[in-house]
Amino acid sequence: MTKLSQYFLVAIGILKTQGLYALIKRVFNKLFPPPLKAELQKDHYSIETRCHPLSFRENIHPEISIIIPVYNKSIYTFTCLKSIHENSKENVYEVIVVDDASSDDTSQMLSNIKGITVIRNPANKGFIYASNTGINAAKGRYIVLLNNDTIVTQGWLNALKETFAHFPDAGLVGAKLIYPDGRLQEAGGIVWQDASAWNYGRYDDPGKPEYSYCRVVDYCSGACLMIKRQDFMDLGLLDEHYTPAYYEDTDLAFRVRKSGKKVYYQPGATVIHFEGISSGTDIAQGAKQYQVINHKKFYDRWEDTLKSHRVNGDMPQLEKERDINKRVLVIDALVLMPDDNSGSLRMFNLLKVFQNLGYKVSFIAANEPKYNENYTLKMQTIGIECFYHPYLESIPAHLKTYGDIYDAVLLSRVHIAEKYIDVARKYCANAMILFDTVDLHFLREQRQAEITQDKRLLATAKMRKQQELSTARKADKTLLVSPVEIELFKQEAPDVPVALLSNIHQNQETAFGFQEREDILFIGGFEHLPNVDAMEFFINEIFPILHSLKPDLKLLIVGSHIPKKIAAHASSHIIIKGFISDIKPVFDRIRLSIAPLRYGAGVKGKINTSMTYGVPVIATTVAAEGMNLVHNKDILIADTPEDFARQIVRAYDDEQLWTDLSNSGKVNIEQHFSFSVAEQQLQNILQDNQHSKSTVEQVINA
Repeated sequence: MTKLSQYFLVAIGILKTQGLYALIKRVFNKLFPPPLKAELQKDHYSIETRCHPLSFRENIHPEISIIIPVYNKSIYTFTCLKSIHENSKENVYEVIVVDDASSDDTSQMLSNIKGITVIRNPANKGFIYASNTGINAAKGRYIVLLNNDTIVTQGWLNALKETFAHFPDAGLVGAKLIYPDGRLQEAGGIVWQDASAWNYGRYDDPGKPEYSYCRVVDYCSGACLMIKRQDFMDLGLLDEHYTPAYYEDTDLAFRVRKSGKKVYYQPGATVIHFEGISSGTDIAQGAKQYQVINHKKFYDRWEDTLKSHRVNGDMPQLEKERDINKRVLVIDALVLMPDDNSGSLRMFNLLKVFQNLGYKVSFIAANEPKYNENYTLKMQTIGIECFYHPYLESIPAHLKTYGDIYDAVLLSRVHIAEKYIDVARKYCANAMILFDTVDLHFLREQRQAEITQDKRLLATAKMRKQQELSTARKADKTLLVSPVEIELFKQEAPDVPVALLSNIHQNQETAFGFQEREDILFIGGFEHLPNVDAMEFFINEIFPILHSLKPDLKLLIVGSHIPKKIAAHASSHIIIKGFISDIKPVFDRIRLSIAPLRYGAGVKGKINTSMTYGVPVIATTVAAEGMNLVHNKDILIADTPEDFARQIVRAYDDEQLWTDLSNSGKVNIEQHFSFSVAEQQLQNILQDNQHSKSTVEQVINA
């Protein structure tokens, strides 16, 4: 058996001796396939046939430099490197291992690994010196400091890096650290007034909502940290004042904060950490004794800053995010899927607007309160606290316990708002209660009933109207998405306070011009019945006319849950694409977008989205309603099949018209549907709703 094969076995043995079969199943089966539990029961076996020496891809211009200081413990180092190799493939990175004069077989082990940089210190000088040596040799834009007694998991590196994109004020980002037995080790750190530090959530369940969203913290453990290389250089690297180790990571975090940037805890990067392997756990001897010595050094340096911190152990639920003084709870029907439907995209962007206004945002999906590994995680990684089963007993129970801490509660869609508005009013005494209609459901149903001549649906629309009006009267303010609906609501209920808060979009780069594009697009989720009706109308009544005028033109249909009756029309000229997560490549090459809706309400996300990409839109009057769009300037509007087909041909063949519509559409987005517009609208809505931080403290103390 080769030396490399032995490292596989001993790495597994580390876990076996600690009785950690759960971790073997969850982590090591991914790192060292196939499943190994049966292998552990054998006395003699060889895995050389499925073991290959680690070989990292060499990158001349790495984006990320991973620095791993090591001193002995070669088994852990190998395991760490193996996990990086398996779980970081989507990134362009380099690995720099600084061997701080190890006396075991670390040198031999590292010599068998290709594609990494190994720096060997002639003498043991400690963690700080070894880390700085690696940093000075790094070439990446980002630096990752990583302990050798860690196992990184899938997506860790992207999650750390993307935090800098989500939060431009990020200066330092740390990971969620988990013990090998599955307990939480750290969800960010709290530094108290006396400079003592807490690993927030230590020994608790790492899946709890309070540990699972990105947030600003005092510091994160140096076991896994990312920082921009230039920032690190400007700050002066790790301070050798704390040699050999301890408090150097906390000091770095405080220097980052002093520079005007923030420290973020990012649970999307989950790292297993065998704490104490290198330095032990006894603070009376060895390197660990410097934890006590450096505590005093840190306090002496940062005493003035620490005066604003609470005394040790006082209200950690608040101290974990001490800068937060405004909180909003949003209750919607489903987990937000912003790449799937317009309603989710609007709400997802609205949550970000709340954040931009300084609010901590909490979210509950009332009709599916389960954790979604894709979409819940997406929300958490940008700092939205999501509540879900089994940690959420019920919405009324949550409001009863925590209602008084919220400054605002937003209830989205009438069936959700009607169900929870009374309990929100009862328990959220300090909160502004907002009813977000998304669109006026009764108006959409009424129009559908008129087209289909469905008397039963018309009766339902009348009931829905009373439902929406009565719910609105219980709210402090009702949010509507278009000026048309504002005016209609004022006529129906002049006593109800209303405000405009429409769709929220950001213009995208228009990468290709008129000549580099072809065909037309319909985009929309087909669980939304107006979209099904629109496609049936277009395919059956408009497309035959269009096909006779332009035989080579193709229709692309993009959207989730396409019904069989629409899919049955697939042909060489009607291309059924279905759901596409990344729509940019489609919009980059499509020439026109269509919105042939015969009924609906609210503001149409398909029109907004097309215009953000610079793609001109041909739409019906009802589709363009309430969007401040002018025919022949921002959009082309047609309602009959013949006119709709003619307008498509006009824009498809006239490059100047296409260019004018493309430019005007983007202007419309900026003037009416941009983040800056939404921020001003929401700020006006919330400006009279403030309460003191002391109220929150009273709730948490109780």
